[in-house]
Amino acid sequence: MNHVWSWSTWEGQPYLTTDLLSPWPHGFFTAQSWPQTPETLTPGLASPAMVYRAQQVHGNRIVQPEDFPPGVSVDPLAVNGMETLTPPRPEADGVMSTAAGQALWVCSADCTPALIADGETGQAVAVHAGWRGTAQKIVPLAIARMQAQGSDLADLRVALGPAIAGQVYQVSTQVAVEVGRSLLGEDAETEEAAILKHLSQGEAPPILPDPQPGRVRLDVRRILARQLTQLGLEAEQVAIAPHCTYQEPERFFSYRRTKEKKVQWSGIVSC
Repeated sequence: MNHVWSWSTWEGQPYLTTDLLSPWPHGFFTAQSWPQTPETLTPGLASPAMVYRAQQVHGNRIVQPEDFPPGVSVDPLAVNGMETLTPPRPEADGVMSTAAGQALWVCSADCTPALIADGETGQAVAVHAGWRGTAQKIVPLAIARMQAQGSDLADLRVALGPAIAGQVYQVSTQVAVEVGRSLLGEDAETEEAAILKHLSQGEAPPILPDPQPGRVRLDVRRILARQLTQLGLEAEQVAIAPHCTYQEPERFFSYRRTKEKKVQWSGIVSC
């Protein structure tokens, strides 16, 4: 099933949405929102809502609101979007809701922002999935956390936002193999050549050839889609944004393209 992706605008700032997540206020914002933060962007999605964003570290930890020190979660309406306290944010690459009205955010500049929602409970998770987090199965771990809190796989919806596309994402074969092992069982053949061959086959392969020796092209979103299929999600439960951060400089920051440490934000509000 091909899900519909649409552009919306809030105060002149474009953001991308998908019909798959239509019950949840959500948005994949662009470079035009820089240098705003989730505290100022959240009113564009839902108001009021409590804002949660972690200190991203390219790992696979998932946190919940109770993991945040007092003062980190800020009501943007109460303080005009400005944080008045500065305790350290928890180090994590995923934030999961525990109640309605919680705005969950991640930032990215080539990595994949994944927004996950439960159509039965209204629960949501925002995940930052770079190649390292994908190799550590952060999205399957987020779904496992949701299941532990009562979610059924059949009720889940996953949107993978704008990220660098496989056609232009050159990585070493070692990186590709590390990510690819996330799709293989413990007893599977683990030699590098065998893994690369396996991942280069089939429809929409996540690994493409590269003319430079020792390099391949890696499509992280295709790896994530295969991880979700292995968990038991159907194709209609997953939407992949038709946008590449590297190839669309007019819309998105790309660290691979410019080496600038600028990001775009993606958020979802639990129902």
